[in-house]
Amino acid sequence: MQRLSGSVPYVGGMVAALDPEEVLVALARPAFTIGIEEEYLLVDPVSRDLFVDPPPDLLERCREILGDQVNPEFLRAQVEVGTRVCTDIAGVRTDLSHLRRSVIDVAAEHGAAVIAASTHPFARWGKQLITNKERYQMLADDLGAVVHRLMICGMHVHVGIEDPDLRIDLLNQVSYFLPHLLALSTSSPFWQGTNTGLKSYRMSVFRSMPRTGLPGHFSSWGEYQRHVNALVDTEVIEDATKLWWDVRPSARYPTIEMRIADICTSMEDGLTVAALYVSLLGMLFHRRERNQRWRQYADMLVNENVWRAQRYGIEGSLIDFGRGELVPYSELAEEFVALVAEAAAELGCSAEVARAPEIVARGTSAERQLAVARRAIAEGADEHEALQAVVDMLIADTAEGV
Repeated sequence: MQRLSGSVPYVGGMVAALDPEEVLVALARPAFTIGIEEEYLLVDPVSRDLFVDPPPDLLERCREILGDQVNPEFLRAQVEVGTRVCTDIAGVRTDLSHLRRSVIDVAAEHGAAVIAASTHPFARWGKQLITNKERYQMLADDLGAVVHRLMICGMHVHVGIEDPDLRIDLLNQVSYFLPHLLALSTSSPFWQGTNTGLKSYRMSVFRSMPRTGLPGHFSSWGEYQRHVNALVDTEVIEDATKLWWDVRPSARYPTIEMRIADICTSMEDGLTVAALYVSLLGMLFHRRERNQRWRQYADMLVNENVWRAQRYGIEGSLIDFGRGELVPYSELAEEFVALVAEAAAELGCSAEVARAPEIVARGTSAERQLAVARRAIAEGADEHEALQAVVDMLIADTAEGV
């Protein structure tokens, strides 16, 4: 196996050769299957506020069309969809488009509209109703006001990695890139009528939950399982589904589930984030085959980049730990695309990955929401009317291209 003669900086990280004692045995190539879960908010198209108590037959009708690919979420104003297991991004696009369009059409039949955004611009969490489902009622009882504030939505991307120890090894490495993915997905600048100054305020809300944030590092699947069992055996949690980390080994599927992203209002932007994620895992696997791995940094350092992505999004900069300096995200995005180009080509998602700099150039949903609000104010709208205009934009952009 080829060894790396020196460290090479990429996107703020370093590639390093494994220690001789850590030489890895050859592994079968993972399937790299892809699945996406998206959470939507139901809004009243007249008031533009959240549809606090949608008619129960709305979800029933969605289920008639989509089966178990659609589910309720913690709040009644939320709907979750999940694609099938797909072999490539093209398959994800077809399935996700069908899911979005179906929910949008059914919602319209029931006098509601759909927005794909991680927060609603002005809705109040204290007015929301919890879905009448045992799991959600247990969460409400267990976590109190912390969980009641979860008027937020996200996008989760699953990538199939069958070997459990490989799953842990890639989990340890891919955590470094989570800030890069978050910045590209931001869609939650407003909270309860306030411009928060953050591009992903959803992160601030979700971080108040226990067992969130970066997953920490594990030496093997066995070590990870021992840590999970320590919580299960003491009855702190029922199972690993209660680990709500930014990226985690799925408790239900043989996948690594990326959870840090806001939901992208544009479906195509979401597909770009998913394509970057699966390509990152493909790149890291190929480096492992060459007896290399991405250098791991302390959570303290990676968390600083998470905060910068949360606060500034693509308009800011992230710390390049290889260079020891802040680098504009626009520059990092170009490096990011180059870094995963080979894996993206192999996985059939080069076109989606190549769109990352385009997103940076025109802005994510967060930038677009802020621009719409500013324009409305400049044209004479009051603050509430400006946020209603933001909801109108979100409704239109959620449906675009599906």
